[in-house]
Amino acid sequence: MHQPTRLHAGRMRSLAVAPGLFAALALAIPGLQAQETAPAASVRVEAHSSKWDYPKEIKVPDGSRTHLVQKGDTLWDLAGKYLGNPYAWPQIWELNQWIKDPHWIYPGDPLIIDLARAVATAGTVPEAVANLEPDQQKRADPSAGRRPELGFSFQDFIQLPFMAPEGAEAHFKGQGAFTITSNKREDRQYLGEGEQVYLNGGANQGVKAGDRFLILKTVARRLTHPTIAKKKLGDVIQQVGVVRVVTAQSNGSVAVIERCLDSVEVGDHLEKFVEPANIPTQLRTDLTEPVKVATDAGVVVYARDAKISSSGGDLIIIDKGSNDGLKVGDVLLATRVRSFPVGSDGQKKPPTESTTYYLGQVLVVRTDLQSATCRVLRSVEELQRGDTVTR
Repeated sequence: MHQPTRLHAGRMRSLAVAPGLFAALALAIPGLQAQETAPAASVRVEAHSSKWDYPKEIKVPDGSRTHLVQKGDTLWDLAGKYLGNPYAWPQIWELNQWIKDPHWIYPGDPLIIDLARAVATAGTVPEAVANLEPDQQKRADPSAGRRPELGFSFQDFIQLPFMAPEGAEAHFKGQGAFTITSNKREDRQYLGEGEQVYLNGGANQGVKAGDRFLILKTVARRLTHPTIAKKKLGDVIQQVGVVRVVTAQSNGSVAVIERCLDSVEVGDHLEKFVEPANIPTQLRTDLTEPVKVATDAGVVVYARDAKISSSGGDLIIIDKGSNDGLKVGDVLLATRVRSFPVGSDGQKKPPTESTTYYLGQVLVVRTDLQSATCRVLRSVEELQRGDTVTR
């Protein structure tokens, strides 16, 4: 049931939608299919086999509808159908957080779909497939109508580490970051999705109900360069999740943890959330050995969770950034230098030569002035601190 490039769902049943809204959207957005609508305050979900603890009764927010998926559905297809843009599938997943892995959803699982988001997402389908009917897509390019493999997705975004050369405290101060000061259950140190937290920013600081913030924590301090002696790089900050403000009071707010893949704690900092873009995978084909290393090549200086070795899917930081011309979407080759002896037998210190060999490919997903965060797309051997990345 799992396929890496398709988000599988189960059987569908149209349940409820705000009266009149879908009809208006269907006229405004070509290809948005009208469904039978019936206003309802809440909908009971029939018992069915599912890996997830699905809601047994759901209330339909204004401007939204529910959908019981049927065999063959995908979040990719449903986003195209209801929101007018298949690339907007994370917006459906975001509203149904009881689904822990979007690759695994089952017949009968209920989905809430915010139809108002169709206005924002429609019309941004890539030109290559925007004007093709499904049967034309298959003839022109068998893969054109499929969701591409993502080189960077929302799951990666909320686990992303980045370098703060000025230090974590100076970074948070410069960004005007808020702090999680307490939580609803004081006996709990490590918090997860759905738990309530309290912030030290409120209406007087411009915070309002519905605002979302990234949760940040410092994971490494005073990092030094692995190959340049005594070169200080700064502190490493990691994104760990997203909170949404429920109630904004004068100088403080009540919020709920919407998404996290790491534990959240009191003391973690908060910065304004901006919806990330998904980046399709575009692998390089100019793979030769020895790998040609550019004069401005970078070095791996940090791996998420301070891993010794990193492979496909891992997030790393390199010591080159926007000042060096790097930009989000660049794909770099990872390589390692290998020295070997060339002297004759019996020499105590034989002369050596060196060469480079291919380790894998990494995608730039965030750039700062002097550093960049990358996701390892492919690896034939694990990457380590000190390995080289080159254009």
